[in-house]
Amino acid sequence: MAIVETRDGRKLYYEEHGEGEPVLLLGGIMMSAASWVAHVPILSQHVRLILLDLRDQGQSEKATEPYLVEDHVSDVIDLLEELGVPSVHVLGLSYGGQVAQRVAVSHPARIRTLILANSNHFISNHLAEIGRAWQVAADLNDGERFFQLAVPFIYSRSFYEQYLEVLQQRQAIFKALLTKEWFDGFGRLCRSTEGFQTSQQELHDLSMPVLLIGASDDMITPERDMEAMQREISQCEFVSLPDAGHGAFLEKAGAFLTVIIGFLLKHSKMRSDEPS
Repeated sequence: MAIVETRDGRKLYYEEHGEGEPVLLLGGIMMSAASWVAHVPILSQHVRLILLDLRDQGQSEKATEPYLVEDHVSDVIDLLEELGVPSVHVLGLSYGGQVAQRVAVSHPARIRTLILANSNHFISNHLAEIGRAWQVAADLNDGERFFQLAVPFIYSRSFYEQYLEVLQQRQAIFKALLTKEWFDGFGRLCRSTEGFQTSQQELHDLSMPVLLIGASDDMITPERDMEAMQREISQCEFVSLPDAGHGAFLEKAGAFLTVIIGFLLKHSKMRSDEPS
């Protein structure tokens, strides 16, 4: 657990766990390093995990000005420089996947493999409206009401049927912990996606192995959008997790981890077999 100071003086929180090939985790818009608590013990048995709170996330410094998704790229590179990591596997989930795409496009030599979970290459009209609805909910500065208004978009119907009590407990946590500072940062993160797009040509030019993970009931990132990405990327696999929504990394944590570990081990082995 540590702080990296970026080239513009911004202080960002990160954690490291395990040993082996480095894997950078970039979380969704409402996430932080703490969101991966159930995944870290398993993943860190296989790889060196690096968890980063982007600006306005978790324990990282809050921004004082608006920014775009692309502005996170230099922060990621600064972290890799700080850690002396020349190249890294990257797992980006949702918003973190958008950041990961821009890192892969602008610094392809730094990316060994790219895993995009429940992440799209553009902001659809529907997704833009969901984002605006989230901002309206955030403007209430009420954690309980925010949860009631924003979170049903994230989890599947079957997850709500099975784990309503758990979700209600999380609602109580939101009410207790979310502050005006958090809501202000969340609003900036939402607005940073305006105009986001990774073009067809940029997808086509990605040269590293790519894994896309979707979910059958994801209304935020529909499978058809991720399938469209797959058609544009030359070295690309696509796996869909059934009966799960945008929060598939929690809803189907076991399957999610199995897919990721298998992909990483396959490509780690391929790299070690290459002649020096």
